[in-house]
Amino acid sequence: MKLSVKTQDITNVKCDVLIVNLFDGVKTPGGATGVVDKALGGAIAKVIKNKEFTGKKGTTAVVDGTGKIGAGRVVIVGLGKQEEFDLDCVRLATAKSLCKARAMKAKSVVTIMHGAGTGGLYPADTAAAIAEGALLGLYKFDKYVSKKKDDEAEKINELYICEIDKGKTAAIRKGLKLGQELAESANMARDLINEPPNVLNAAGLARHARKLGKRKNLSVRIYNKKEIRAMKMEAFLGVNKGSRNDPFFITIEYKGAPKVKKTMGIVGKGITFDSGGLSLKPSSAMDTMKSDMSGAAAVLGTMDAISRIAPKVNVTGVIATTDNMPGGGAQCIGDIVRASNGKTIEIKNTDAEGRLILADALAWSAKKELNPIIDLATLTGACVVALGTYRTGLFSNDDKLVEKIKNAGAKTGEKYWRLPIDPEYFDAVKTDIADMKNVGDRNAGATTAALFLKEFIGKDTQWAHLDIAGTAFLEKPQGYYIKGGTGVGVRTLATLAMDMF
Repeated sequence: MKLSVKTQDITNVKCDVLIVNLFDGVKTPGGATGVVDKALGGAIAKVIKNKEFTGKKGTTAVVDGTGKIGAGRVVIVGLGKQEEFDLDCVRLATAKSLCKARAMKAKSVVTIMHGAGTGGLYPADTAAAIAEGALLGLYKFDKYVSKKKDDEAEKINELYICEIDKGKTAAIRKGLKLGQELAESANMARDLINEPPNVLNAAGLARHARKLGKRKNLSVRIYNKKEIRAMKMEAFLGVNKGSRNDPFFITIEYKGAPKVKKTMGIVGKGITFDSGGLSLKPSSAMDTMKSDMSGAAAVLGTMDAISRIAPKVNVTGVIATTDNMPGGGAQCIGDIVRASNGKTIEIKNTDAEGRLILADALAWSAKKELNPIIDLATLTGACVVALGTYRTGLFSNDDKLVEKIKNAGAKTGEKYWRLPIDPEYFDAVKTDIADMKNVGDRNAGATTAALFLKEFIGKDTQWAHLDIAGTAFLEKPQGYYIKGGTGVGVRTLATLAMDMF
């Protein structure tokens, strides 16, 4: 879909669908919506008066252009309450209105700048949010559907922002470009998450990383099983013991500031299917376990975005990937493994495997002196119980890093909630026969998992753990996301990289 800006009178612009907006409770349209309403002889005001449309967030109504304006039809989208309006309302309004336009088989769509007037938003930020809302909201994953709907009939070819002030067009174009890059990278991660496990195993993730390695500003290194063994990553290899598929350890380097030593590390859990191993999950709990590599997908998506945006920072992406299967050689309860930093782990539950592969990935990252280190993992059901599907659990040893992540999340509409890592919680994973065990009791499960990971970072390393178990994959539509992978973390971490140093 082509994204651009038009500088002309809103009533004259030629398109199949024109999108305008309204705040909740507004009785008389103002701004650009008021201009369109006047040109249509009060058609929008009539819809409001008849209580066919209230401006409730994400709702839409349609009026005909009737030959009085350049647009064939007008979609009015609700922005919700004005005092609650933010950039995420722009994303939602854009997604909902474009889905409505797509259902009407529109090819060319023009939108006004949601929130540029009384909403008080900057043009570049609004334009970026419109691009994100458009691409995230129109996303589909139907490559395996034999009898598809007529894609061409439902495809929007072009979306233009209409802005009469030519002084704002440069900022709008810049915002559209950034929003498009962030959303396309997030959608790439969603594609990976939504792939079936018989298509996307560890080798599949490695192949995708190799493709990224063809970019001139990215350097990719993929370690095979023999090399992983030589690096003494026993915790990682233990998870792979029950699988017939080889594991891979993947690193992706971006050097946007070659003279600067400091390099941010992002580490992703890449379990391409989680059966639970010998601690076998019930079949109903396996239904979405193809998404257990969402952390790895987020790393690949983030590195894709960083490669496109090219900020003047250094970032290294790290992925440990395998599936977790109950084969004849599978890891047993009671096994003790030694991670690459020398710490020993007693296996008490083979379904607590994500923290094992992350242990070696984090230890490698610490050895390479990456700082800060941020890991993403669909790690615990406990985090889903605590926060549901609307917020990602955030654990960290550094207050400033927490604020930077939360600020980046506020810009992108990805929400984070800090949870505790008080040292007393570590008692739950202590054991008499090893340095630690891989699972505690039922209490504070997300925190004890985070504290387990903390054992594998450097002493002076800024670190954050993002538990995306509830936010990485949706079992029903939510906001501007359809059912399936969300690509959570991609836009936040790419934004963080731009703002980091």
